[in-house]
Amino acid sequence: MRTAKTLRAEQVRLKRAYDGVSGDDGYRILVDRVWPRGVSKRDLRVDEWLKDIAPSTELRKWFGHDPGKWDEFRKRYFQELTDKEEVVEAVRDKMRHHRVTFVYSAKDREFNNAVALKEYLENRGRSDTPL
Repeated sequence: MRTAKTLRAEQVRLKRAYDGVSGDDGYRILVDRVWPRGVSKRDLRVDEWLKDIAPSTELRKWFGHDPGKWDEFRKRYFQELTDKEEVVEAVRDKMRHHRVTFVYSAKDREFNNAVALKEYLENRGRSDTPL
């Protein structure tokens, strides 16, 4: 039986901003600090744009989507997220009640902030699990 605090992987989807919107996306959240190039608000159709949950500009530029920096990026980003308790909890609350799709603009589908954010929220970000 699932409790209100339990979050499952299928509750969160990841989708590039350049992919089409589908009916099963649920609540769509843009998780980038910068609006995706060449995409209108009408076409992106996000329910919320959470710039504050994105990595800092400094961390984003340092990472540069270099897979060799992935582990260190995750570590630094997770630390930033621990300092954003209010916005993290707001997203977790959406995840408890809706299917959520994190929308991101990175070309790399494996090494990006949406992937790291999903991992953090589903595994490490639980209020009952110490970091």
